[in-house]
Amino acid sequence: MKKKNLLKGVLFVGIGASVYGMLATFVKMSYHEGYTTSEVTTSQFVLGLIGLLILNFIQTITSKSKLSSPSRKEIKMLMLAGTSLGCTSLFYYIAVQYINVSIAIVLLMQSVWFSVVVESFLTRKFPNARKVIATIIVLLGTVLATNLINVDIELDWHGVFWGLMAASSYTLTMFTSNTLATHLPVLRKSMIMLAGGSIVILAFLFFAQIGPLYFDGLKSVYLNFTENTEHIHAFDYSIFWTYGFVLAVFGTIIPPILFNMGFPNTGLGLGSIISSLELPVSVTMAYVLLGEKVILVQWAGIALILFAIVLMNLPAKKELKVAEVS
Repeated sequence: MKKKNLLKGVLFVGIGASVYGMLATFVKMSYHEGYTTSEVTTSQFVLGLIGLLILNFIQTITSKSKLSSPSRKEIKMLMLAGTSLGCTSLFYYIAVQYINVSIAIVLLMQSVWFSVVVESFLTRKFPNARKVIATIIVLLGTVLATNLINVDIELDWHGVFWGLMAASSYTLTMFTSNTLATHLPVLRKSMIMLAGGSIVILAFLFFAQIGPLYFDGLKSVYLNFTENTEHIHAFDYSIFWTYGFVLAVFGTIIPPILFNMGFPNTGLGLGSIISSLELPVSVTMAYVLLGEKVILVQWAGIALILFAIVLMNLPAKKELKVAEVS
């Protein structure tokens, strides 16, 4: 892998993760305004899909050369893989309803070691010492950055379950961005994947909000599953012109594009470590916009995460020798 391409990949994944890290604050603000998970996710994905359609159209008519087109098989695979995009947002937003945001972020960051395990399984090689050490540092930094050790929290199993599900789907998103249809233009690939994610979101909208209004049987199933009655009301379309645009830009347009540009150059393991930048960004955004208190222990945790990222990007001895020879 060229060093220049690696640095570009690190930059793209880092920015994408940072932008994605802003979402939790905006979602929390929308919840304070009385919006529901289905309203938030639907506006985010519908507006995001429209935005990518527009960007694809502009790219198509302005491109000097013919852009690569996906085959039918690739479209099916990308849409199927794109369901992980919808699941990540959906599972994470549901988790935040039951547990503190700091705990939900900790659970989402389990994608760090999930990804290392997946990469190790796929390559049939045990992760090197540096990757193992960096992963441990990230996990330790995550605990400190969320002030988990100093907060007495009763965990709701619903939140823990959905948080871990979000981490799993987030790992799948990173994997598919790294492997599927890498020859396609980034905007086109992102649009197809987002279309797949939108199917999941619209299905949840029907199950959680529209269906229970008209079908008593579905209402009974939903209430038994979630124990939450506040979601059963008519869809509030004002979400589209309040928080929907911001959520679409920072949740479904910028991150997928940057991930699709970055992960093919970084690889799944390194990319997952870099994506942990989402945590310090989330903490900072919560401090600035929500006024949440951030103590010294949390900043120490953020520093540990940044150190792990630097550690992962230091060239190995073998890479240095190859660079010297070339």
